[in-house]
Amino acid sequence: MNTSHETIFRRIECADGPDLIAYVVDKTEPMPTDEHDWHSHLRGQFFYVESGLLSVQTRSGSWTLPPHRVGWMPPGELHTIRISGSMRGWGVFVAPRAATGMPSETCVLGANDLLRALVFRASTWVLEDTLDAEQERLMAVLMDEMRRAPVEPLHLSMPLDRRLRRIAHAVLEHPRDNRSLEEWSAWAGLSARTVTRLFRSETGCSFAQWRQQARLSRALERLAEGEPVADVADALGYASVSAFVAMFRRSYGLPPGKYFAAISA
Repeated sequence: MNTSHETIFRRIECADGPDLIAYVVDKTEPMPTDEHDWHSHLRGQFFYVESGLLSVQTRSGSWTLPPHRVGWMPPGELHTIRISGSMRGWGVFVAPRAATGMPSETCVLGANDLLRALVFRASTWVLEDTLDAEQERLMAVLMDEMRRAPVEPLHLSMPLDRRLRRIAHAVLEHPRDNRSLEEWSAWAGLSARTVTRLFRSETGCSFAQWRQQARLSRALERLAEGEPVADVADALGYASVSAFVAMFRRSYGLPPGKYFAAISA
């Protein structure tokens, strides 16, 4: 359907209209990284990537959405979006009254073929002002599939303490910086013991684990844009390509090249 994005986005920001609005995105031509500044939507939002990579940041952390995963954003959630690589996928906007039973926080969900088929069917209704009985039944099944979808661990929690957030933002901006926990602590004017305690209590992981997950998020973005593995390993501060590949395999079960081949199949 050749419906303009402007028309779709005018509709999704209205409280009136159908409870579910779905649309398909197909930007398969090479494109630079696309970033959208802080914003929110009246409706809850599902977004699915078939190719490319989507990174989402909210007030509580960031999520990396590789192909064949579904991101969920509750109604009114303030967020930014960063698209890496050529993008193909879909978005679904759900009225707050229809989002009952969905997680109260942004998360990444697994997807299946039924879910994909239902969304593509729903995308043909994008200009409908109301849904008929058959469409309402299909929407109910789609929402049931979303509620049953497993939550996947692709979340990078951000600490709440402003001093820790200073460290976290510096690590995200300069992932190649290999300063130790003690050096980062001194830089932020904290003791290493305090940083260790606060990172564990506010993010659920140690500083070393958090930094590794932050680097993984950046690695996925760079690899999705077609950067060679060796360049990505160097940009993230790994001593060798083999060390980076070993870390990636431990986290995702496959080396970088095979991982992207598998999720794109």
